[in-house]
Amino acid sequence: QVQLVESGGGLVQAGGSLRLSCAASGLTFGTYAMGWFRQAPGKDREFVAAISWRGGNTYYADSVKGRFTISKNTVYLVYLHMNSLKPEDTAVYYCAADRWNRGSYRSHNYDYWGQGTQVTVSS
Repeated sequence: QVQLVESGGGLVQAGGSLRLSCAASGLTFGTYAMGWFRQAPGKDREFVAAISWRGGNTYYADSVKGRFTISKNTVYLVYLHMNSLKPEDTAVYYCAADRWNRGSYRSHNYDYWGQGTQVTVSS
């Protein structure tokens, strides 16, 4: 059974940094791309970043390019390093796994999701 657990969220002032972690278990078959999405109150879930199975390819939403970095420590541990945070980055951040390794920005291409971690950026 695949399980994704996010951690590292919290309250930070604008301009600050946070590192989110996603610990994956149960990814025993296939080559999974991993993605981060976020959802702010009253808004749709949106793509933030993705990384391919071996970590060689990364993808970012325009809104976070140059500020956020996605990385993998191991196959089962994925990070989202967030710098220069803005109040509009406030959202619940979700980790997701795509068993077809597409590195997609489309949420429906992801098969497994975590429960999310809250990030709040104060102005």
